Amino acid sequence: MNENKSGTPDAFTREFLSFTLGDEHYGVDILKVQEIRGYDSVTRVPDAPAYIKGVINLRGTIVPVIDLRLKLHLAEARYDSFTVMIVLNVEDRVVGIVVDGVSDVIPLAHDQVRPTPEFGAAVDTRFISGIGTVDERMLILLDIETLLDSADLIAEELEAAA
Repeated sequence: MNENKSGTPDAFTREFLSFTLGDEHYGVDILKVQEIRGYDSVTRVPDAPAYIKGVINLRGTIVPVIDLRLKLHLAEARYDSFTVMIVLNVEDRVVGIVVDGVSDVIPLAHDQVRPTPEFGAAVDTRFISGIGTVDERMLILLDIETLLDSADLIAEELEAAA
């Protein structure tokens, strides 16, 4: 946590796990992260949307795996030795998201987070909670609950099918 002038932690500082998708940097609340692991093969589930890669068995828990590139309508994902899966624990659910790479944990004070700009109907910004600014770099902060809620029904179907 950052400290203010009196030496006490700044109550408005939050930490985000920074990761990349292509050339862009994204952040997710570190408190939602359960673990970071290399991308393993997943068990495909028939008739799932393209962004649902399938499921994995994580120490007895069936975990749906979402390719974040495909979910956010970015360029086609590539899988290589740098591809990473971030396992998140959101609202008592465990889900994996596939990203290109993990950078580091970044503390952001309240004044370093800007509201999401309005793009009109052309761009869906429901999944973005704000834009973090770190030096000259911008970090797109994801509202992971909203992102995962949009996949909830599908993920529940996958868990039932696995």
